Amino acid sequence: MAAYSAIVIILLILFFLMQRAWPAFEEQGVLNFVFGTGWDTSVDPPVLRLGPQLYGTLLIAALATTIAVPMAISIAYFIVFIAPKVVSKAAVILIDFLAAIPSVVIGLWGLLAFVPVAVEWAEILNDLFGWIPIFAHDAGTFANSPFIASLVLAIMIVPIIASVTREIFSQMDQEVIRAAQALGGNAESTFRKVILPTSASGIVGGTLLALGRAMGETVAIYFVLNLVYDRFNWGMILMPEGGNVASLVLAKFAEATQAELAALMAAGVVLFVVTLIVNALASWIVAKAQPWRQV
Repeated sequence: MAAYSAIVIILLILFFLMQRAWPAFEEQGVLNFVFGTGWDTSVDPPVLRLGPQLYGTLLIAALATTIAVPMAISIAYFIVFIAPKVVSKAAVILIDFLAAIPSVVIGLWGLLAFVPVAVEWAEILNDLFGWIPIFAHDAGTFANSPFIASLVLAIMIVPIIASVTREIFSQMDQEVIRAAQALGGNAESTFRKVILPTSASGIVGGTLLALGRAMGETVAIYFVLNLVYDRFNWGMILMPEGGNVASLVLAKFAEATQAELAALMAAGVVLFVVTLIVNALASWIVAKAQPWRQV
């Protein structure tokens, strides 16, 4: 019954958004709106295209997930297999506390405290690897880049991946692990050849859940990313320009014209559908990897 109620609620939300968004889809064209560039209400008809923001959302979320996954797996492994029980419980509490911090607090911390440090890291990356296109940089500042936004976002999604991974690790058959150790496996080989392959699908599911969360983040990204509307930043992650759908809505909503409001609703529809697909896929993978939840 609860599942049917959730489906009905999702469909109602989608119906409401589509009602408000349809004029934008109709005027701009669905493909032009989703993949085109430019956001200009001063021309007639207005140019309202989502391409750079949608691509930037996917890029930053992917970067953040790539950074967060190794950290989260390491934390989960430490909690389940290394730490004493007292330390393990304290670590779980800290991870849960980090997950509960509001995104606006993370965003302010990122803007005021973390960005100056991250700028130094970006400069080091550029000095060492500037010959690689993704680390190239020809602007005057390293701040407000997809790289810094992805670092802030990674901190926000580590608890999600760590919690799911910890659940997967804690439900593993201990006999299998002991058997691997009895055959001469050390901690590194046991993790690499037994624990990680056994829990891989669950970790992937948790990662996709975090990816869905990352794509919908608004305030934290708005504080630390310079939004651009007329061009794609295809992968120069140190450049101070990028895109984010949710932050676009936050930046434009207060002073939006009628046409722009419809376009923002359409942006919400696109983000809603993409996030829904990612979360549905993640839930399916996690359910397959954790059959005890179905009992």
